[in-house]
Order: sequence, then C-alpha cells, then structure tokens
Amino acid sequence: MKRIHLFEFEDLPWFPNDIRICMTRLIMVMHKKFGTSQDMARLLADLIKHTKTTKIIDLCSGSGGPMLDTIQLLRNQYNVKDVELVLSDLYPNVVAAKRINGSSDYMSYRTTPLDATHIDDSIQGIFTMVGSFHHMKPDRAKSILTAVQRKKQPICIMEINKKFPLLLWWLFIPLSAVLCLFITPLVRPLTIKQIIFTYVIPIIPLCFAWDAVITSGRIYRLEDLDELLQEIKEDTYIWRKEVIGGKSEKICLIGYPKE
Repeated sequence: MKRIHLFEFEDLPWFPNDIRICMTRLIMVMHKKFGTSQDMARLLADLIKHTKTTKIIDLCSGSGGPMLDTIQLLRNQYNVKDVELVLSDLYPNVVAAKRINGSSDYMSYRTTPLDATHIDDSIQGIFTMVGSFHHMKPDRAKSILTAVQRKKQPICIMEINKKFPLLLWWLFIPLSAVLCLFITPLVRPLTIKQIIFTYVIPIIPLCFAWDAVITSGRIYRLEDLDELLQEIKEDTYIWRKEVIGGKSEKICLIGYPKE
C-alpha cells in the first residue's frame, strides 16, 4: 500500500473544536463545487433499491457535509419519501446539531460522540462515509469494512480523488491557503470567528491547506481497497468499486449483503 498517512489537524484531539467546525464548513463548500451530493444520491438510490433499507447513518459528518443536500435529492429527485438520515461524528458539531435536530422528521444529528470504528450492533442502516475514510489507518479502515460485513449492513464510501505529485505537495499548500480566502464568503453560516481566524489571524487557511494537501497522500486508491478487502471478503456479502467522473473524480466503495 503506497498511501502516506501524515497527520491532519482535524484529527487531533487537542485541536480547538471551534476551528475544526470552521474547517468542516469549508469542506461543505468544496463538496458543493464537486457535485458530491448528486453522486451520493445516485449511489444511495440504487443501494436503497437493492437493500430495501431507508435509514442512513452518516459517519464522520462534521458540519453535515454533502449529506444534507443528498437526502433532499433522494426525497425529491428519486422519490424516496421514507428515507431517514442520522448524522454522527467523533467530535459532534453541537451548533449544527441544534440547527438540524427538530428541523424535520427525517433528519437528526447525534450529539454524543460516535467512533466509526466501534459501532454498536444496535445501530443499523446504510452507513455512509463521505470524504472521511482516508482518516482511518489501514487496520482501522479494515475493521470498519469487516464490521459492516459481519453485521450484514450496507455501506457507501466516497472520496474525492485528489492527486498531488509528492514533489509538488509543498507548492499546493500555499495555493490551498489562497483558495480558502476566496471560498470563505460562501460558508454558511458565516460567523465572526470564521472571518477573524481566516483574514485577521490566518489559522484556518494554514490548517485547511495542510489538511487538504495531506489528504491526497491518505486516499485509498482502487488497488489499496483491493488490499483491504482481500482478507475479509465473504460469499454472503457483495463489494463493488466505482470511479465517478464529472465535476471531480471520486473513488467509491459500496458494500451490501446478498439477497
């Protein structure tokens, strides 16, 4: 496996949660630019049809990511009216949770931490991980795949396939920091903290730029997914890989039990 697992600020337990939330809001903006919600809705509509499962448990949700738009597309474009979305995170965004909880009868955000690598058997549904699987080292990534297969629960994983040549990483860090300055006005909600720590004390652009570039080395490519699945595959469970083009290339891994 050729991936390089350097640290990301967003993963560090001591990293200020307010700054983490600001960064996850930037990630939401990027997902809108990449058309992630449209691609996820298509994959999930097919998965719901196969499995007859309409409850979606999103792992590592951050500020909500693309899944808030995805569920609207499922309900309105794909006519899956009984779909339900539960957002979760190891570091729950309580501000987003307060906004989402009670806003509808088909969306909720867990306010207690949920570790994607230790999910209780009582939690069942279609698990989703959008732009977050790369946060897991190989042993933890394999444990997630093994767990959903053992539970016979479906899963849909999607990663933006960013490819930065190793020698150019340090060039892309300042470019990513500049990009942060331009996309910040698109963040919703745009808070005073987001503005101050972007334009006055530029902590967010520096951390966002580092994480964005380091992600490129962490992404599980198709051959890496093959290696993860090699030792855990069972005849009662189907694993399918897919590469999606469009606004940005995405690597997807879909798993579900055989009928």
